[in-house]
This record gives sequence, C-alpha cells and structure tokens, in this order.
Amino acid sequence: MSNFVLGSVFLTVLLVGGTLGFRLIEGWPLFDSLFMTVITLSTVGYSETHPLSPGGRILAMILIFFGVGSVFYLAGTVVQFMMEGRIREILGRRRLEKEIERLKDHYIICGYGSVGTSICEALGGLKRINLVVVERDAARLDKLEERKMNHIAGEATDEENLLRAGIKRAKGLVAALQTDADNVFVTLTARQLNPNLFIVARAGAEKTESKLLAAGANKVVSPYRMGGHRIAQIISRPTVTDFLELTTMDPGRNIRMEEVPVHPSSGLVDIALQDSGIRKKLELIIVAIRKPGGEMLFNPSSQTRLQGGDTVVAIGEKKSLERFGKMLNPEGQIL
Repeated sequence: MSNFVLGSVFLTVLLVGGTLGFRLIEGWPLFDSLFMTVITLSTVGYSETHPLSPGGRILAMILIFFGVGSVFYLAGTVVQFMMEGRIREILGRRRLEKEIERLKDHYIICGYGSVGTSICEALGGLKRINLVVVERDAARLDKLEERKMNHIAGEATDEENLLRAGIKRAKGLVAALQTDADNVFVTLTARQLNPNLFIVARAGAEKTESKLLAAGANKVVSPYRMGGHRIAQIISRPTVTDFLELTTMDPGRNIRMEEVPVHPSSGLVDIALQDSGIRKKLELIIVAIRKPGGEMLFNPSSQTRLQGGDTVVAIGEKKSLERFGKMLNPEGQIL
C-alpha cells in the first residue's frame, strides 16, 4: 500500500496547492478556489467558476496535467490492491481445498468453540492425525487462518460442507457445536454419509445423550460431567490424576501412554510377551490389550500372545513407543 499512500499524498498536495494558487492569483474566495481545483483535477467539464486570467489558466493546465495522472495512478493502485488480494484469497482457498481433497483417514471437527479449540490443540501435535475444522463464525475462521489449519467455512449442519471436508474418506468426526440439536443433526447426517465413521458427540444436557446415540454417535461426552468428575478425581485421587496427566495430557512429556494397533504382518504376532523382548529391549509396560471383539485384557500375563487386530496399550518413553509402533505396525506411526 506504499504506492497508494504516495498517490494520496501527491493528490492532496495538488488539491491544497491548487486552492491556494487560485486564491492568490485570482483573488477568489477560498471555497470558490477549492471548487475550481476539484473540477479541474477531476476533469468533469463544468464551466469556470469565474473568468480566468492568463496566470489562472496556466495553473489550471498544470493541475490538469498532474492531476489526471495522479488520479489514474491512485485508481490503478486501488484496483491492483483489490485484485491481488482477491487473487491471493482465491489461490489460498484453492490450495486449501486441494490439501483437504488429498486427506484420508482424517478427523473432522465440527465447531471451533471452546471445546473444538481444546480438541484441536490436543490433537494438533500428533503427526498421525490430520484434522479438518468446519466453522461458520468469521472471527474463528480468522484464527484458523492464522494457525494454518485445514478448515471449511460454513455450517457444519450443511451436508455439502461435510462432503467438502471429505467425510466419506474420514476416519472420525467430532460434533462439538453449541447446541445439542445441531449436534444431533450433524451426527445423523454424518452417519448417513459414512456408515463406518467413528463419531464422538458433545452433549450439553443429560437427556440428549440417548438421542445422540440413537442418531449414530459411537461415544457421547458431556464436558460438564467430565469436568465435575475430573475435579472429584483430583480431590480424591491426586496421585493417580497426576500420573494420568503425565502420561496422556502433556504431549511435551517424554513418558507417555499410547495405544498401538497390531498388524497381521508384524513379527511379534503369536509370540508370548515374555519372549517378545518388549520389556527387556524397550523398557515398556504393557497395561492392556484390546481384542478385535472389544474384550479388554488388563495387565496381561507373560504368556499372552499378540494377534493381528489387537490394540496394545503401553507406557514408556516416546522413542521406545515409536520403535514399538514400527514393530507392531510397520506402516503405523506414534506421534
């Protein structure tokens, strides 16, 4: 915008100079001098305010010569700025759409309010998880732009916006809108568009939980109930709470708890835990193993054998968990 400022300053100098010039040369009142300067610079073709002397005509020619050029220069600068800004916006939008079109097995976050923002901040540091936010509020969209997050501008209740977010290729969706009615509608629409989608829905009222489950949500979460439960845990079991925060809620910590799927091609399939070297080589603690049918084996014995489709919950250092992830699932990734 430096060219715009320069053009504006030059035009202002001509306006002031022309007004004072007609005032001094012709002796006209200040308003008449200003009017004559404006119609001369704009070349609108009005007749002269008063008959001009030879000196006044020379001043008028100077104003026309420089004024027309500066007006066109200023107008061109404004048009260029508007066009470049519009082009940048279009190109940026197109790049974002192409990036979203390439995503697969990503998660769609419907709503970027306090709950949606917290979810994005918690998941944003995980390399294995890609996010697309659907939001309508202009101020929140600006924040998404600043943070360079994939997003769709519009109502999450609009089926077209969910399709643009890649819902048919997505792995999961979080309905975190302000009202329970909107969350029920989004859940119902998402389940129809992708029957295999894992859906987590936010419930404000307890009576809405059954409706969200009936609409197709896999899990229903009440932030208020969770907040109360968390406070109760902090009061009654502070050490347990500190441990869980250490391993699950702080991505910057070296010690953490992770879940790792077991690929059928893994070299650890059908090998007993005591013979796998997980404890000795990686210094990991196996907390639980979830079977494909949903059965959860807590504190599995040393004779337990891993099978393809299992999900292992382990605690240990980040690097050890990364190595463990590659052993169980060569194509997988921990963080």
